[in-house]
Amino acid sequence: MSKIILPTLESERLILRPLTIDDLEAVFKWTGDPRVNKYMIYPLYKNVEEGKAWLETLYEDEKKLDYGFVLKSTGELIGSGGLYYHDDIDVWSVGYNLAYDYWHNGYTPEAISRIIEYAKSKYDVHVIAGTFAVDNNGSRRVMEKLGMSFYEDTEYTKLDGSETFKAKTFHKVF
Repeated sequence: MSKIILPTLESERLILRPLTIDDLEAVFKWTGDPRVNKYMIYPLYKNVEEGKAWLETLYEDEKKLDYGFVLKSTGELIGSGGLYYHDDIDVWSVGYNLAYDYWHNGYTPEAISRIIEYAKSKYDVHVIAGTFAVDNNGSRRVMEKLGMSFYEDTEYTKLDGSETFKAKTFHKVF
């Protein structure tokens, strides 16, 4: 299968670009950090190499818009995220991770807003949705800043089955 080539995007403070295998070390800064991983669906990465399989499977579906978040000021990769289309329900879901040292600076809503803008220019986007653990106030704030509001109470379980969280799904209809 050939890889999808996403365009590089820019926001005020960020360059949003596709991730590559060369980003393995930087990705481990958040995938291997228990503070960042606490509410994530994936298990905590214990070493850099655990991210390799994930990076190698990116860009196989044109409606999975995964981007690395790079600070314009330093060139440092500080997080990743994007939108993922669910054709069975005609909804784009929001997902993101940010290295702990960069939390509370507005980078995630800035990046995701730009990715939404791109998706809307390329696809017929009707609804975006995101689910977060009820105790994850940071993700709640990101979704509120994206103009999303409460849709339903739910829950989710980490991919390795280690933990289940009571959660909320927020959405925005266009």
